[in-house]
Amino acid sequence: MTGGRRKRVMRLFDVGLRAGVGSRLASVALLMDLTRNVATPNSDRRQLGEDDLRESEERFRLLVQSVKDYAIFMLDPDGYVTTWNAGAERIKGYTAAEIIGQHFSVFYPESDKHSKPPRELAIAVETGVYEEEGWRIRKDGSRFWASVVITAVRTPNGRLTGFAKVTRDLTERRLAQAREVEGARRIAREEAAREDAEVRAGEMRTLAEQLQLRTEELEEQRRAVVAASRAKSEFLAAMSHELRTPLNAIGGYAQLLQMGVSGPVTAEQQVYLERIQRSQAHLLGVINDILNFSRLEAGQVEFRSATVSVCDMVESVVTMITPQADAKQLTLELGVHDTAPLAEGDPLKIEQILLNLLSNAVKFTEEGGTISFACGSEGDQVWVEVRDTGIGMPEDELEVIFAPFKQVGRSLANPKEGTGLGLAISRDLARRMKGDLTVESEEGVGSVFRLTLPRGQV
Repeated sequence: MTGGRRKRVMRLFDVGLRAGVGSRLASVALLMDLTRNVATPNSDRRQLGEDDLRESEERFRLLVQSVKDYAIFMLDPDGYVTTWNAGAERIKGYTAAEIIGQHFSVFYPESDKHSKPPRELAIAVETGVYEEEGWRIRKDGSRFWASVVITAVRTPNGRLTGFAKVTRDLTERRLAQAREVEGARRIAREEAAREDAEVRAGEMRTLAEQLQLRTEELEEQRRAVVAASRAKSEFLAAMSHELRTPLNAIGGYAQLLQMGVSGPVTAEQQVYLERIQRSQAHLLGVINDILNFSRLEAGQVEFRSATVSVCDMVESVVTMITPQADAKQLTLELGVHDTAPLAEGDPLKIEQILLNLLSNAVKFTEEGGTISFACGSEGDQVWVEVRDTGIGMPEDELEVIFAPFKQVGRSLANPKEGTGLGLAISRDLARRMKGDLTVESEEGVGSVFRLTLPRGQV
């Protein structure tokens, strides 16, 4: 650098120093320009007065030392620190005595200190300058985000004399940028959430409209079902009147003929009259089952709760089916018998269930078989079991038999008497009394029907 250029640079630094912090960036730039030509030939140096030179250099030193927003220091060609300013001490935490003579790799994170420093110096040597932003380490081990400029310093003849390094702490700026980015992301998330909420609200409105339409459809269907049920009940009531009246008349006239009111009855006529009476009783039973099931479905059956002895009721019902059992030469046996298992329920409904179970056992047990019954209590329940050695059922029919109009073994080739409503009515009655009716069966071995009812209060 010529003496005139050096004087001009020194004057600019002097102006920058007096201008204060606001002009220090320009001063730093001039510093870089100066350090690139730090070695001055002796002939130029002699052109300056020794006093002026010392004064200019002192001002230059004061300028560099006064900069506290930037770490400004020199490295030798191998990367060891040779100078240190107040800004470097403030930013990096080392005093000049602690850091001068150490390699500048101490400012890098452990993962970078062996690879980045030599690469950065190599780039500065090749291109003249190296710039980047990255993480650096303070003396206390804390990290800060730094803007770094490394400038190769050469003599006029091109010999490398070292490096000028300027570092600025941009951590606050980076944090502010991160906050801005996070704020933008939060706003984006909130906007996305709002849009998603609007979409969901639209979907909910659509679903609500669909639900409203479906509710209206179901209500219309319910009204149609109620109307159909009412029409069915009215039809069954009419059928009850229209069919039961003539059936009762048939039974009454058959009984009069049997009594000989119209004259003597021959043995053959007696057989015919008995068949008429059995058919009349069967048809009347069918009509009564249909009417009972219809009333249950419509909720028209009333229940009268009372505390009853189920064992006594079983014995009473057994006497009613004994003639049918004797006709098929069936054996009736009494099994486990609790002394006083009292149940809570409607006595007439319990009797109807027991009569249905015992009648079915007689119907589906072959001649010479056995029907046994038992009663007892467990916990808060009272139970009655009816066991037979009849035809039994396969496992897949155990629940089917409780469906309306279903009957074990019924087919066109093998018709059975009855409507298939007895068990459906019996289970419904049991459950409405807070009990249940279940079955266990094995095909060809027999079945066990179990009626459970709530224990009665003594």
